[in-house]
Amino acid sequence: MEIARDALPLTEAFYYILVTLYPRAAHGYAMMQDVERMSGGRVRIGAGTLYTALNTLLKKGLIEHAPDAEHSADSRRKLYAITEMGKAVLKAEMVRMEELLMNGRNVIQQVDKER
Repeated sequence: MEIARDALPLTEAFYYILVTLYPRAAHGYAMMQDVERMSGGRVRIGAGTLYTALNTLLKKGLIEHAPDAEHSADSRRKLYAITEMGKAVLKAEMVRMEELLMNGRNVIQQVDKER
């Protein structure tokens, strides 16, 4: 788990990409759609941002290229999958964010109670 913590914090784009890949491998366009849908339209990852993020996540070993028999003839369309390290980093980031929320809520509740 220590190795996973070394990769934190994740950018919002990295976080959402890993979340979209957790249940299944996906192509870039599908990830962009999933992120927009998941965030209620608040987060829109453009193609340039997506492919820069994917390259970084590949280099860090958090995702990998997945075989895609359906589209193997089209080399432009790549399928990505989350790695075990990517899953560990995603889970560690969720713990980190939960801690942030808990601490923030505790401080706000304490201050509001004193007023």
